[in-house]
Parts: sequence; C-alpha cells; structure tokens
Amino acid sequence: MSLKKAILKSFDSGSYKATIQLIGSYQAYLEGVTVARNLQSGEMVLGRKVAVAVFDEHNANEAVVIAVYT
Repeated sequence: MSLKKAILKSFDSGSYKATIQLIGSYQAYLEGVTVARNLQSGEMVLGRKVAVAVFDEHNANEAVVIAVYT
C-alpha cells in the first residue's frame, strides 16, 4: 500500500466516487475512485487536495480517497 497526494477533479455524491489527478502526473486522471464515507460531501470541493490510499498501483478500483486538506 502507498499513500499518494492528488487533486480532486470531480465528485459524485450519489455513488461516493471521485475523479482525481495524482500530483506529478499532469496528464493522467483516475476515474471511479472510491471516497471514504466518513468524508462529508460538502468537503469534496473541486480543486482541493486529497490523500489517497493506493492498494494496487495498476488498478484504480483498489484506491480510496481517505482525507481532504488545503
């Protein structure tokens, strides 16, 4: 498992999934990343920095947004 920094690009409050851009990867976006349910949807503002736990580097379904920060 690794911990990555990313920028929130979109958030779907219905499915609690996000599209993120990993810091340092300006062309690659990860879509359909699960967001931890303890994060309030009001905190999921586009452009905010997020912390992402990545369990498998080759599978976006194995990543979880675990924190939002400024």
